[in-house]
Amino acid sequence: MIRFIIIVLIVLLYLILGIPVLLIEWVIGKINRRARDYSSLRLVQAAFKLIMFATGVKLTVIGEENVPKDRAVLYVGNHRSYFDVVMTYARCPRLTGYIAKIEMLRYPLLRDWMKALYCLFLDRDDIRAGLKTILQGIEYIKNGISICIFPEGTRNRSDTMMPFKEGSMKMAEKTGCPIIPMAITNSAEIFENHIPFIRRCHVILEYGTPIMPDELTREEKKRLGAYTQQKIQEMLDKNKALL
Repeated sequence: MIRFIIIVLIVLLYLILGIPVLLIEWVIGKINRRARDYSSLRLVQAAFKLIMFATGVKLTVIGEENVPKDRAVLYVGNHRSYFDVVMTYARCPRLTGYIAKIEMLRYPLLRDWMKALYCLFLDRDDIRAGLKTILQGIEYIKNGISICIFPEGTRNRSDTMMPFKEGSMKMAEKTGCPIIPMAITNSAEIFENHIPFIRRCHVILEYGTPIMPDELTREEKKRLGAYTQQKIQEMLDKNKALL
């Protein structure tokens, strides 16, 4: 319970102390948008690294060299824990927006930071709004901003992945950017498996070989979501033995 309280305090203090920082970042953005973007990125990454330190989690990272540092990518991962976002965002080498559920707009300050970091908010009940979100993601990737999505559609509560939403792959299909499959093993053991306690555990984060949509066969392109999911499942199966 102590770890849970510490993490809640970190988040609250960051959001409260971040109010004047958001204003400063806004001013910086008027002068140099790129400087604002990267200062915001590094500030949030520092906070997320502190949160991960507070969890006491042993994090093993495999294949990080597979992530290009010179171009935007589409990160695609399985999703079992709130901490999936924390641990993966802390490692992004360049500007990256996450696809979040639209309900996150309810939370002031948090939503402001998310918007500043190019996060997009997906309404899963509105097909037209969902299409607009995907189109915005395509524009971000074309402008050099990576996107991360968890295509199961929601946080999974079992060890069996739910089918990936094929529509989420359109951002890679339309831009030709690399898809970076991310396999996150055992993250639910941090918190979700024993709410409200934060437990020390071993988590494995593996970045798979980039998937280039333009290099796939016609059949693989038609089922790009399932193809990517299969690659992630293979990594998950392999990494269970490492826990």
